[in-house]
Amino acid sequence: MKISELFGLNKTQAELDFVDIDPTMDTPLFLDPHFLGKRVDKWSIDATLTLKSFFQEIIDLIRDGKTSLAQSLFDHLHEPNSTCLGLSVGKPRGNGVGDGDTAKFFFSLLKSRAIQTGLVQDLQDNILFVDNFGKDKLSDMTTNIITKHLLDYTVSQCTLHNIPLVSNLSSGYYWSRQHSEWEIAPIQRLIATDKAIMLIPKGIVSFSESYTPQKYYNHFVLNFLQNEQLKLNSALVQKRKSGKRFVTKQSIKVDNPNSKEFLRKFTSKHPDVLKDFKQKTNSVPLQNSQISDINYKTIANKLATDLTKITSGNHTAGKFHNHVLGILELLFYPDLINPVKEQEINQGRKRIDITFDNGSTSGIFFNLSNHFQLPCGYIYVECKNYSTDVANPELDQLSGRFSVNHGKVGILVCRSFDDRALFINRCRDTYSAGRGLVIPLTDQDLVNLLDNIHEENRTFFNNYLNNIVKEIVL
Repeated sequence: MKISELFGLNKTQAELDFVDIDPTMDTPLFLDPHFLGKRVDKWSIDATLTLKSFFQEIIDLIRDGKTSLAQSLFDHLHEPNSTCLGLSVGKPRGNGVGDGDTAKFFFSLLKSRAIQTGLVQDLQDNILFVDNFGKDKLSDMTTNIITKHLLDYTVSQCTLHNIPLVSNLSSGYYWSRQHSEWEIAPIQRLIATDKAIMLIPKGIVSFSESYTPQKYYNHFVLNFLQNEQLKLNSALVQKRKSGKRFVTKQSIKVDNPNSKEFLRKFTSKHPDVLKDFKQKTNSVPLQNSQISDINYKTIANKLATDLTKITSGNHTAGKFHNHVLGILELLFYPDLINPVKEQEINQGRKRIDITFDNGSTSGIFFNLSNHFQLPCGYIYVECKNYSTDVANPELDQLSGRFSVNHGKVGILVCRSFDDRALFINRCRDTYSAGRGLVIPLTDQDLVNLLDNIHEENRTFFNNYLNNIVKEIVL
């Protein structure tokens, strides 16, 4: 039974920001530090800085000859069962970092001389050059190091969905980049099926199929060697009937086998090939249908239908707020992630209904920052279940919470407008005065977006919001 079912959330994976795991078995997904490091949302950036802090400490200690101290930092890298991710069959046990594996990995790292020679600069590089180290172990290590980030995320998601937490439980060890050491602290924990659980943002998991030694070898190393043979006009060069010269990858593999030992030797001579691999290897966030067996269109249709059944007024404000949250999660993912309910700002003097991290690398929310030059690391959302038009007070309430450091873009969700043109003019005045951009969305806007949703093609979504923005800013 999944988390959403255990706690009666009545939401599908498409309406949730976290991976909706079954605590009794592992889900074959992984935390990929290379993928995490490519993301631009604040949560991922903070987690990546913590990963880099840990591995840089290891590098510094080994290069200073303090191998015993470096090895001791591996003592808290274990197989984490609290995320229920990995390759296990049945109950979560994992094929990742076991009790005896950390020492083996450490000595394999030393033996490979990958750190001393500068081959390994990031945690994920180990998967390319260190023997007996694969994506399951890399995911386990990543989880251990960023545990504090995952715990904080779990608390925020439980608060968002009113999932009960248990106070004063051990956090388990996590890496502190502030103090460069492992720490442990009492914290609120999510308990499900009698075990402590950490929720994982669905936007940061992958199948770990991009940053692999196989892809590095087949698509970068062999490509480089093919070009080298062509330049040398070696015996491996053949000619097609057209006269075009070529070298087969199979002929190169004879003397250049796919092994981590070969990759270490090759990369030490040609470090620019690794640099090219790192720059060009990207992962895209998984679609909801890749994470869970769901019918995306059916969910969208139901959300649209149920929205129209919610009456306006204070007595249904909570229901409206919760329903809109699910709609926005489905519509905004993967551009906006990590929704936080009633986010406190200005030392708690003001609250915002929902705050999203902006993790977009294309589309409307990316363009607002890069083309319109609007700060929008966070996107603020206010939900108003009024039976009458929202007006200046609601607009001023949202725009009054904007700041250069956190963001000056917000979305005001309401039921309808008797005079939409008047409210657009008010939004235009706010924008023209430099107070930020407020995008109004009504029930009908949400229904239109849901009716035309496409999981793999966000053209309609981006164009629809862009047209509203143009009404305000042009």
